[in-house]
Amino acid sequence: MFLMIRCNYRKKFPYIVLYFLSFPTKYETKRVNISSNSWIQKSEVLNMNEKRIHRKKNKSWKKRLLYIFLFFLLVVIGIGAYVFIEAYQAADNSFEDLQRAGDKSELREEKVTIGDDPISILLLGIEDYSSNGKNGRADTQIVVTLNPDTNKMTMTTINRDTRVELTRVEKYAGFHKINAAYTFGELSGYGGNKHAVEAVEDLLDIPIDKYVAVNFEGFRDIVDVFGGVTIDIKEAFWEKNIYDNNNRIYFEQGPAHLNGEEALAFVRMRKRDVNAIYSREERQRQFIQATIDEAISAGTILKVGEISDVLGKNVQTNLKPKEIYALEQAYSSMDPDSIETLEIEGNPNEYIGKYSYFVPYEESLTEVSQRLKSELGLSNSELTDNNTTQSIE
Repeated sequence: MFLMIRCNYRKKFPYIVLYFLSFPTKYETKRVNISSNSWIQKSEVLNMNEKRIHRKKNKSWKKRLLYIFLFFLLVVIGIGAYVFIEAYQAADNSFEDLQRAGDKSELREEKVTIGDDPISILLLGIEDYSSNGKNGRADTQIVVTLNPDTNKMTMTTINRDTRVELTRVEKYAGFHKINAAYTFGELSGYGGNKHAVEAVEDLLDIPIDKYVAVNFEGFRDIVDVFGGVTIDIKEAFWEKNIYDNNNRIYFEQGPAHLNGEEALAFVRMRKRDVNAIYSREERQRQFIQATIDEAISAGTILKVGEISDVLGKNVQTNLKPKEIYALEQAYSSMDPDSIETLEIEGNPNEYIGKYSYFVPYEESLTEVSQRLKSELGLSNSELTDNNTTQSIE
């Protein structure tokens, strides 16, 4: 089945043919005719235009977040659900079930249906280049909630250094940084994705229904498949190239075309002083947006095979192809104004023993938890008895 979509993105590529996917995006522009001898009418329209510009600025960052989310979730560094489904067919190890009773979270009484019920999805960025692809760390963790009744989405970033108590794997039980949950799950055979999902459930006291785990090296490989990405670098800095004996890569301010290794170094940097004003999170958003620019280009559809190979090697999820399609059908037309980012506040540099942790403020953690429950249509009484409240010291 062929579906044709109209893409007005920068008006470069009017049509892209994809399998199994349709993004019904339409942009309408209202035109106002002004008589040359009507000064009042001109003045009113100018005021109106100023207000429109202000509104557009307020919406622009939300639109970018929406594009980034849809990019991660529906194409997972690709060009559409077609590519992702192709990766499923090309690589059996792309799908990894969490082996949960009833195919649901312990905190759910009933299994959710995507498109009908509010759901939560954990996005994981796995950093395992330093361990030869084994026993990595979940250095990026973003909880997304989607509510079909309100057509609303929330995004909550979990700080990688958040101090949590891990109890499910006896050998590694105790207080650790939350990004270690994935590592311990891998080392013990319990399952890295499963342990990471359950650690976030315990922290936020909410069910996590689905997850998407992306190996960060997949970013590098996709960039090379695309032939590089162009990014407007806001501040100059340097970072080690982990693929070249840690030799430095220098990034100068201004537009730059980056290859895969350079792009990975660009998003990895967090230990230079400039990170305080040009954060890793901001650079990751820039990178994802730049990759989207390349992903929608006319030539990308010709690289489906290469992209599928990269996805098959670097993506794991418990989303089935039909569920990805259901997500697209339910949320592809979501209003950017419906996106909301939630922040867990806390002490970002609290030393306990010889280690530094991010320790959430209890009030902030409770507030975010309650808000997410509300978005998922849950209350404390609706959570199952299997729930174990996470303790934070």
